[in-house]
Amino acid sequence: MLLDIRDIKKTFKDNHVLKGIDFSVEQGEVVAIIGPSGSGKTTLLRNINFLETANSGTMNFRDQKIDMANPSKEQMLWVRRHMAMVFQNYNLFKNKTALENISEGLVYGQSMGKKAAESLAETALDQVGLIDKKDFYPSQLSGGQQQRIGIARATVLNPDIILFDEPTSALDPELVGTVLRDMKQLAENGQTMVVVTHQMSFARNVADRVIFFADGEIVEQGDAEEIFDHPKNNRTQQFLSAIAEDY
Repeated sequence: MLLDIRDIKKTFKDNHVLKGIDFSVEQGEVVAIIGPSGSGKTTLLRNINFLETANSGTMNFRDQKIDMANPSKEQMLWVRRHMAMVFQNYNLFKNKTALENISEGLVYGQSMGKKAAESLAETALDQVGLIDKKDFYPSQLSGGQQQRIGIARATVLNPDIILFDEPTSALDPELVGTVLRDMKQLAENGQTMVVVTHQMSFARNVADRVIFFADGEIVEQGDAEEIFDHPKNNRTQQFLSAIAEDY
């Protein structure tokens, strides 16, 4: 088991966003998390990556056990060195070029020399078909191009896991396909991925395991055929019947 989380809870005032989640990921697995908006899916990712701090829970990641409610600064930095995240709204530095957005994490996060970091960044840009945009700033790029740079920024770190937070939801429909192709290629290359998504076709065709999440809880999980064709829980059935045309 690469990542195993037990009893993670998160509240915002009186709102119980995560209600004691048990969550695990195997090496090389692609896990898709689906469910209605506002159900806690993004909060789960943000707590896993310590962008937010849980009220309780334990994480075992690469055989390192961490108290999720009281992680040390060193533990949080260690997790972020081995786990990357691709955000819904790209989160690129507006005053940095595409190349700089990718290379600076290597320079400042992993103490790599600038030339070596830029060489790796160019390779990552080439892999997503954007090497010709290396000197462009985010304002000069489409949303799809920015998101693909976000993916390149994540992969260049060679992380054990990449967390994707609805990576296509901010894109125009015609740009979604290029991002999904890059993600599918990562999956085919064996990259461990946890993907919060509204793209049901991706969840059905690419994910090894699909988790249906609602009201701060994992309602049901299984392989794509189990979840999409034979859901057992009434809440899962209700959600899927409402979006049937999407898959």
